[in-house]
Amino acid sequence: MNISEKKAEFMINLITAKIAELLAAKSGKSITDSMSEFMTTKTFALLFLPGSYLYLESPEYILDMLEAERSGDIERWLEV
Repeated sequence: MNISEKKAEFMINLITAKIAELLAAKSGKSITDSMSEFMTTKTFALLFLPGSYLYLESPEYILDMLEAERSGDIERWLEV
């Protein structure tokens, strides 16, 4: 699949915003705080890794990865 860099960046930004919304709804924290927390994770770093194509997955899928990372279940994180 050949996706332009600009489209990939747009999709990453959109997914990041949606994940912040989902995290805020789950935790009761602000979207800003949720975004800040997400941006410090390995899951967020992987989202920006060229060639990972994680931005093609749903926000729910990425949120599941994040929850696995937070729980320390790296094996599940890698599996997802």
